[in-house]
Amino acid sequence: MEDLLDFELDDHLIDNPPKKRKKIIGLDDLLSDHYKQKGSLVEKSRKAKSKRSYSSDEDEDVGEAKLSRCVEECQKEMGKIYGEDESAFWGLQIFGDQKPPPKLVSPDLKSCVSLESLKNMELDCLVEVDLEKGENFLERLLVDRWLLKLVLVRGHLNESIAMWTFNLMLYSSMEMLSTSACDFWCTILSRKNKTDSSVKIDWMPKYSEVKEALEIYGFLTNTPSKFSSNVNLGDSDCIGPPQNIRAWMNFIAAVCQLRSTFAVFTTSETEELLAIFIYLYLDRQLLGVSMILHNCTVSVLNYFTDNEWKSSCEKVAMSIACRVPRDINSLRVVESIIATDSRSKQLRSAVAFQLLLACFDNKFTDAEDMLAFLVSINVKENSCDLFNIYIYLQHRSEATCIKGP
Repeated sequence: MEDLLDFELDDHLIDNPPKKRKKIIGLDDLLSDHYKQKGSLVEKSRKAKSKRSYSSDEDEDVGEAKLSRCVEECQKEMGKIYGEDESAFWGLQIFGDQKPPPKLVSPDLKSCVSLESLKNMELDCLVEVDLEKGENFLERLLVDRWLLKLVLVRGHLNESIAMWTFNLMLYSSMEMLSTSACDFWCTILSRKNKTDSSVKIDWMPKYSEVKEALEIYGFLTNTPSKFSSNVNLGDSDCIGPPQNIRAWMNFIAAVCQLRSTFAVFTTSETEELLAIFIYLYLDRQLLGVSMILHNCTVSVLNYFTDNEWKSSCEKVAMSIACRVPRDINSLRVVESIIATDSRSKQLRSAVAFQLLLACFDNKFTDAEDMLAFLVSINVKENSCDLFNIYIYLQHRSEATCIKGP
């Protein structure tokens, strides 16, 4: 059975079995090959970029160096235009070297009726009244507010105590004594403004004594030439205002609130005070007392009567325009007058208008003529000072008339 038959020997299908067919390439295989090729291309590109990164970093460093040089050149050019011009920075040196303060003279304690009455009170054991200790004892009474309480209880401030505390307030080098004396005066003046609890004051300082204190502080009456931003405070141990300037401001503010009861300053004196207060805004050394300065300005503004204010406003504006340089300081002065009510708005407008007149050497008197002149200026000319044009336009904008009651 196992032997093949004759016809089977001739059967090639048995002798030569068919070869296996090649495997058919499917879509998945094509996709796999495609992604492999793509991955290899990405890898080659990444390696090429990493090689080029070294050269690109070098190019970037070169570009930054060029940019830095360009910025430096621009800064140099801008420095030539504005850097040497002091008017680009606001601020003036309002105070110079301080003068020696007057000698403080203590009152004769034994002749003070107030202290004698205190000694006779039951409070003697509490405050340990000792008239033999002199000024130290009186200063302790002032700091501890016992002196103030005694004056308020008696309703009387005698001349010796009034003069001593006034001088202590303005000239004492000890801040605690100066502050206590200022609080002493401000409290008494506030009571003076109330008819039901008035205190009789035997002595009140005159305007000349108030102004003298400012001059002793080193106030420069003439227009200064130095800018306060460039003042070297190491040039002198006594340059600039002392810390007593705070007490000086607060005292004037308290006095100005007495107008409803009685007038301490005349109209012309108050005009000068208002101009001085606004002028003080230009001293950078007084930035720390800006709030006190603002409160004092408001108090002095309200000191004028309605009949006085119209003419006084113009006089104050003209006085300020004569003091302030025709540069960015003039903008600072106008901005310092915060327009919160009709009077402050009128003063701000009047000051801006007078400063604008000063910029043109008073050649124009009409705001419209000045505006027409500004419009006619050719800003494309090389000789045109754009910074001054900006100052003119700012003053022109602020000088718009604001009518008040």
